[in-house]
Amino acid sequence: MGREGDVRGSRPSVRFSKACLKNVFTVLLIFIYLLLTTVAIFLAYQTISDFLEKLSQPVMSVTYKEVESFPPPGIALYPGNAQLLSCKHHYHDYIPPLTNPGKPQRGDCEVKEVTYFGPFINQTEKRALVVRGPSDVKNKELIFMQFSQNETEADFSAITYMLFSKFSDLIHSANQSEFMRDCEKNYSMWTFSGGFRTWVKMSLVKTSGKSNQAVEFRQESSVVKFNDKRPEAEQTNELFFAVFEWRDPFIQDIRLIVTANPWSSMAILCGVFMALFKAANFAKLTIKWIIKMRKRHLRNKARELSPVS
Repeated sequence: MGREGDVRGSRPSVRFSKACLKNVFTVLLIFIYLLLTTVAIFLAYQTISDFLEKLSQPVMSVTYKEVESFPPPGIALYPGNAQLLSCKHHYHDYIPPLTNPGKPQRGDCEVKEVTYFGPFINQTEKRALVVRGPSDVKNKELIFMQFSQNETEADFSAITYMLFSKFSDLIHSANQSEFMRDCEKNYSMWTFSGGFRTWVKMSLVKTSGKSNQAVEFRQESSVVKFNDKRPEAEQTNELFFAVFEWRDPFIQDIRLIVTANPWSSMAILCGVFMALFKAANFAKLTIKWIIKMRKRHLRNKARELSPVS
């Protein structure tokens, strides 16, 4: 009788150990489910964030295209009270010594004068001398211009200029004044000072976006002081000298590329949603298993209590 009592007394502890082990296993399964769900949600959020960031921040692809000649640009100069004395084409970076500086000389440039109202608030009337720029970059074609200005009350004197992509666009424009207004809106302004020779070397940059294309100039300029050897009586007229030349035969082409690939992002999201579906299915089976084990535990407990009653 003693042995039978010992055996019967040991059964509850064994059942308690199994129930405790099953509860621990259940908690572990729930923890794994929560961990998988958290990882899947984080991956979905990270994928969407990366896609939106790449979509708003395209990557620049820079290439260089070599040419033998450029389309002649337009060089718009705003001399104000200054007078254009000469404008000549030269080649191979050679500019002959000045003869009779400060006096009008024969030139060979194509110059177009355009009067228009400025595009900004004050809308002042402007007079622009538009010169057909150099084209032959292989032979280092350049344009040398000389201006003269009488005495002025201003402390500093300079001539403003603007570069735009094609001189032919102005010639073929139906409304040249409106064309110059649009150019002033879209292009930058620079200046060169009196009493110096300003050597401007231009380079062309084309930027292609999603739907539009922009053209702009970049320039490198160097300044050399003019040694005025004219008689003192003639030095009341301040002289301006400007040289325009292409820096090199390369066109810099910048393309904005969107690296965000919607198909790869969709593939990742599909994988994440499949993981969420599997995790939800796993949670459903876990809950069913917990309910089943609970019912079995209640049946066993009822079975143990029935002989006592």
